[in-house]
Amino acid sequence: MTLRGITKRYGAATVLDGVSLDIRPGEFLTLVGPSGCGKSTLLRTIAGFEPQDEGEVAIGGRVVDALPPAARDVAMVFQSYALYPHMTVAGNIATPLEMRRLSLAERLPLLRLLSPRRPRIRREIMAEVEVVARQLDILKLLDRKPAQLSGGQRQRVALGRAMVRDPAAFLMDEPLSNLDARLRVQMRTELAELHQRLGATFVYVTHDQVEAMTMSDRVALMEAGRVLQLGTPAQLYDTPASIAVARFIGSPPINLLPATAQAHGVLQAEGLVLQADSTVPPGPVTLGIRPEALALAPEGAPGTLAVRLRRAENLGAEWLLHAETPAGVALTARVPATEPVPERFGFTVDPARLHLFGAEGQRIETRLGAMVAA
Repeated sequence: MTLRGITKRYGAATVLDGVSLDIRPGEFLTLVGPSGCGKSTLLRTIAGFEPQDEGEVAIGGRVVDALPPAARDVAMVFQSYALYPHMTVAGNIATPLEMRRLSLAERLPLLRLLSPRRPRIRREIMAEVEVVARQLDILKLLDRKPAQLSGGQRQRVALGRAMVRDPAAFLMDEPLSNLDARLRVQMRTELAELHQRLGATFVYVTHDQVEAMTMSDRVALMEAGRVLQLGTPAQLYDTPASIAVARFIGSPPINLLPATAQAHGVLQAEGLVLQADSTVPPGPVTLGIRPEALALAPEGAPGTLAVRLRRAENLGAEWLLHAETPAGVALTARVPATEPVPERFGFTVDPARLHLFGAEGQRIETRLGAMVAA
């Protein structure tokens, strides 16, 4: 699947601003970002529900811009499930096949009785429905109606209706957002396993970074109608292209520490001095420190960030320590709960785990040397 320069406007508002993506066959690609960033609009554009103003969509090497949704060979799974309440589970799953294989007359209540081929086609369809239902562990639910199902069961039915079509790609628009926290965790695992079994292309939309990081082969982080960074979950986490990416990916969020780059690559931040490559231009920069990259150290030790503890959260296996520097910069640390948190301490960090961003917020690739007291 290939997207080239997709632009979508609603009046004066540009919702998609020249988005280009190459989605590999059989991969699980997640579009993630804050509400209003354009991810759902992009998915609907791929499906054909929202025609773009500029750009091109190709599926399987074929440009599909002029094709209606039904002819694009993709299956959409909606946030609201979009099940037919008057139909059984079997009827909901069978609907795409009936629409494709039976004529209008063969689907009408009275005229369908006159079709000699309809019973055979119906048997074939129900056999395929049972295969899909068995894969999703909903075989015992085929005679029930949606009102008799839990949220997780309804989601499986919606997936089954998409699977039975055997499409070239599955498009999923926040399909887990209506489930409770425990069920979301379970369904994440089931979706990832389903993708592995089917080997089909999944394009998944969510605002939940945990869903994006745990299920995806690659993640496209969007903001204001643009793709800020496309890469594996590890790439977005370990080498964020900008402060915006670093802030969105990671929980708790990354710590950002104002710093100053001086001559010969010397960086100063909150009483600390680091040696960077001389290629770092002088001026204001920002140090990014993941919470798990901070470690407890004795107060006043060389190379230590002086902090004041504001709050400690005991999460069982670890502590979340919320502190602030003398200049009032908030820092959060994730440390093992192997011993009580001391009353007075500082933070130290391995320079190799720091991220450096320039004045415009873009990543600066550099190697940082040892941290020492200023």
